[in-house]
Amino acid sequence: MPTTLPPRRLLLAGASGLIGRSALALLAERPTPGPAWALLRRPADKRLAEALLRAQAQAMVVPDLLALPRLPPVDDVFIALGTTIQVAGSEAAFRQVDLDAVRAVASAARAAGATRLAVVSALGASTHSTVFYNRVKGEMEEAVSALGFDSLTIARPSLLAGDRAALGQPVRLGERWALRLTRPLQALIPASVRPIEARRVALALLRALASGAPGRVILDSAALARQGAD
Repeated sequence: MPTTLPPRRLLLAGASGLIGRSALALLAERPTPGPAWALLRRPADKRLAEALLRAQAQAMVVPDLLALPRLPPVDDVFIALGTTIQVAGSEAAFRQVDLDAVRAVASAARAAGATRLAVVSALGASTHSTVFYNRVKGEMEEAVSALGFDSLTIARPSLLAGDRAALGQPVRLGERWALRLTRPLQALIPASVRPIEARRVALALLRALASGAPGRVILDSAALARQGAD
């Protein structure tokens, strides 16, 4: 008789953001929930606590992600950490979140047994970029690629569509105005750079974790939209 494998164990970092919160909502729809942990830098507020409860995910509050404790055994890791230079306050603080913290979580999860990683990067990520934001994202991609995951999926979404204010996040005015300006032109914008709903990004990455395709795969907004379609 075929052996029934247990549900895979998942670690989620960035649960308070647009993509992370969407991932929690999708996890709540799982027919057979497996063990799940959400790394948080501060205790969950009421809305996030309710989302964690629905997803049957256990919160792990770690104020400093660069000083992670030993993690429980995990199979998959989903990282949606990210900020902006404006919110972080400086380029150094931005790098600490978008590069150092991502690398630290991925490394700790790998040490805890994770073999599959899905991580959110950004459109234009490249170590050779002259744009600081994109260069840091490119450095992050190279850093996690060196950790030896059997399956690595990197999402490079364009502008994210979603209500940050409803999640208690700082509103990104540039993002809001860009979304307003591009909305009437959606059909004319190439799919690879078209704004995308956070839920589609989360769904595409959760499906990538479930499939466990070997090697490194990079998904732009067009591929994320296809794979994240309901």
